[in-house]
Amino acid sequence: MGATTRAGSWPATACGCALVLAVTLTGCGGSGSGSSDGSRGSGDSAPSASGPGPNSPTPRAPSPVRLCADLISYWAEQDLARSRWAGLDWEQKGLSNQQYEIYDDIVHTARAERRRHGTPAAKALIKRLSERRCAAANGATHSSGNWRPPT
Repeated sequence: MGATTRAGSWPATACGCALVLAVTLTGCGGSGSGSSDGSRGSGDSAPSASGPGPNSPTPRAPSPVRLCADLISYWAEQDLARSRWAGLDWEQKGLSNQQYEIYDDIVHTARAERRRHGTPAAKALIKRLSERRCAAANGATHSSGNWRPPT
């Protein structure tokens, strides 16, 4: 119960928040390709080449641009709402350096928009800017090897 991250201030479950969000947004999950006991009904040792049946939708991973926009808009809205998790660092939020830079710019712009025109306008701005900036940066997935302090 007392487990903490290396910073020592957030519960260990907070570290997994970004991972849970990323898994949720990418649509990971079981494909239903086998029975619960691990046996195959047809006796084949390899999956069928025909793929899923006609009633089985094929899950698609979102594009890097969509994932970037979803992550940034989610965390920017959390920051705007002063959520308990808004204080996580870029790594705990699952953002790359480039995504964090976009996020930081958008949060500052959204705060100013909220002061001028209210929270709904700020949320709409977050969505528009996240999509536009992530598309321009092709998902902004460049390295997270160098940390950049918040401004």
